Amino acid sequence: MDRYELKRYMDAKPDAKLRDLVMELLYDEIVGLKIAPGSKLNVNQLASSLGISRTPVAEAIVKLSEIGFVVSHPGQSGSFVLDLSFHDMISLYQVRDAIESEAAALCAHNADESVVHELTMLAESFRDSVVRKDIRGLKDTDMPFHRLIVDNCGNPYIIQTYDHILPKLIMYQSSMMEFVGSQNSQSNPWLPSVKFNHISVASAIRMRMPELARQSMSEHISTSLNFTSLSGDGIDPFLLLRGK
Repeated sequence: MDRYELKRYMDAKPDAKLRDLVMELLYDEIVGLKIAPGSKLNVNQLASSLGISRTPVAEAIVKLSEIGFVVSHPGQSGSFVLDLSFHDMISLYQVRDAIESEAAALCAHNADESVVHELTMLAESFRDSVVRKDIRGLKDTDMPFHRLIVDNCGNPYIIQTYDHILPKLIMYQSSMMEFVGSQNSQSNPWLPSVKFNHISVASAIRMRMPELARQSMSEHISTSLNFTSLSGDGIDPFLLLRGK
């Protein structure tokens, strides 16, 4: 991350405040795992690499902490990128299963045909991206697919609860994209299921079968956990990400 990357953000949004641009840049770096989970954010170092003063960097980090991407640790000074672990992912995905499985069932009741069509297109694009190991394609289709289901479930409390876990969920989803794109993913026995999970969910919603949509989503989330668990060659796969 350097001043040239920041300049691209400035050119794209010339009227935006510098702190907001720095926040957006840091957000993208964190979500894309270019800044490793658990890393300490050094304000002086970041400001120097971006060629700006400390103030907009410090303000950007405060804003990132407000949405849950940056945390502080008791007894330690400074700010840290949200950390990841497979044990924590299991806990998060238990909550995710409850939320998204119900959202999928409700979406089968409530989604209009334009939403169903968009879900189908996203599911097919996701499958093709898995086959090609197209990381950008995966990121462009995975979370939008899940977000579209939640947003069209018709229950505002499900949407609010999902928004609460979304920052950390995005990071775990990004990490899974890295695992799909790795060299040893073809030997992962759960990869074939990953390819078709979205299509199964979208098909159940298109056929207006709520219970099948609920089951398909729950199986998808379970498959994601199983795939991730076998991506670390016997160790917590997120330890590998910290070493990138």
